[in-house]
Amino acid sequence: MAGMTRPSSGTRAFWSVAPEPFDSPAALALWRAYYTEVSDRWYHLHEGRATDPRELEREVAAQTGAEFAPPTGVLLVARHDGEPAGTAGVRMLDATTGELSRVFVRADLRGKGAAPLLLAAAEAAARDLGARELILDTRGDLVEARALYARHGYAETAAHNDDVYAEHWFRKDLTG
Repeated sequence: MAGMTRPSSGTRAFWSVAPEPFDSPAALALWRAYYTEVSDRWYHLHEGRATDPRELEREVAAQTGAEFAPPTGVLLVARHDGEPAGTAGVRMLDATTGELSRVFVRADLRGKGAAPLLLAAAEAAARDLGARELILDTRGDLVEARALYARHGYAETAAHNDDVYAEHWFRKDLTG
């Protein structure tokens, strides 16, 4: 799984996906970009404004990503021609269930093949950690994410947590 590479469709640029420490500069920059985007989307939809910068800083700092540290987790970073471009994290909830989160590709690189590559790498990493299934949750307004998961074999299921922002829950069997 480490060092997965693939040329971008229609270009000479290359994607790579590899594990990276959750607190590396690239991982932190991508986490900030991800959180900013999903938080701003929520606030624009529900309150007609962007995220308060103080809240953004507080939440980015509070959610360190330590759950993605080995031996029970992994954070994958996708790079496009060597530049950090996206992430996917897996953490084990029990001996056979992994949770997928922080799936993100920078807006300027969406539609160029990173998301399927990240999902495949995350599924391989989850199997390496012992997972037989992956679960995840997402919000209703993240329609692109829901479509991505459905295209890649994730089935919508009943709620598996009580996260205040979770509105849709998915599961994928990794044994087949």
